[in-house]
Amino acid sequence: MPANPSEDRVREIIADHVALEGPLLPIFHALQAEYGHVPQLAVPVIAEVLNLGRAEVHGVMSFYHDFRKEPAGKHVVKICRAEACQSVGGDAISERAMKLLGVDWHGTTKNGNVTLEPVFCLGLCACAPAAMVDGKVVGRVDAAKLDRILAEVGA
Repeated sequence: MPANPSEDRVREIIADHVALEGPLLPIFHALQAEYGHVPQLAVPVIAEVLNLGRAEVHGVMSFYHDFRKEPAGKHVVKICRAEACQSVGGDAISERAMKLLGVDWHGTTKNGNVTLEPVFCLGLCACAPAAMVDGKVVGRVDAAKLDRILAEVGA
């Protein structure tokens, strides 16, 4: 991923998606794929190109939890916060993850290896509590499994 976003590259990415119907979300996805986050310098450029207000662009971006303002760690661990997972120990798993990583939700460990994020339903209710590690879902997460996951991602 390029470290420093440039306005020229941001404009290229926008141009690749501007002809789509409803291009805002695809633009956000493309920028995040390129940079690991949606760079702040992109917001006014997107607003200009799509003839939207900056507040509207920012509002849409902040509405969707998957879009980041800052780069994530090398690995992203998401823990389900939905009721089914909470009812079978999801809260304890969440608290343990935050304690072991030394971060709160959306935080990244000091070594940059892990970003911890909440997610509201992974569709694994029958295998709750559930998590997602770098896009791969994991069910029946208990303390031991969480410890293994965090060790594997270098927490």
